[in-house]
Amino acid sequence: MSGLIGPVCVVAPSVTDQIVIDQDATGQDIVVEVWSDVLCPWCYIGKTRFHAALDRFENKDRVKVIWRSYQLAPETPVGEGRAVVDAMAARRGTTPDQLGEVLDHVTATAAELGLELNYDTALASNTFDAHRLLHLAGDKQSDLLDALFKAYFRDGKMIDDREELVRIAVSVGLDADTVRDQLASDAAADAVREDLSMARQFQVSGVPFFVANRAIAVSGAQTEDVFLQLLAAASQPA
Repeated sequence: MSGLIGPVCVVAPSVTDQIVIDQDATGQDIVVEVWSDVLCPWCYIGKTRFHAALDRFENKDRVKVIWRSYQLAPETPVGEGRAVVDAMAARRGTTPDQLGEVLDHVTATAAELGLELNYDTALASNTFDAHRLLHLAGDKQSDLLDALFKAYFRDGKMIDDREELVRIAVSVGLDADTVRDQLASDAAADAVREDLSMARQFQVSGVPFFVANRAIAVSGAQTEDVFLQLLAAASQPA
């Protein structure tokens, strides 16, 4: 990427030339794609701030949001059930106690937005199936992502347990039998892998990562004003 404008960055043509996106024929000509992971507290915070900014944006009806897959810990064994603080400490080569200040900061930041992060009960999970489900959720995608964040951070649920994923999906209005069948198959697995490949093309090294119209990008859980800057820039004629 190139062309920094404050925290908003212009995506290099060499990247956008490789990737094609269909804009909505209904008039939603501002397409914002967001790479995120359910395990990421800053993704939860960033989603909340972005939607607050979107509510303030005068052309919000022109905006289509697509949530893309990213895995922070793809090596996590499915069903391991390890305390996430222990797993994080192991990945960073530190101890759970030494993570305290970092976790206290993100927990306090989330609380300012009314979001609850319970690291005492959060369990390490592999998010591949959760991302598959997000691809299959249709217009429930955003609601499902919120429900997954709450299940993971607030309720301490194992979000790589397929029956737990069925329960979460049902809570946002999806059909239990359909979801169960989808999870038992390899439905949307290729879509998740494609998202991960696109993230590499965009040189995404951390999430959340927001890209508007494959032209301009913002990395991180920025302020509402920064997200408004992104949306305003994307609304201008090319």
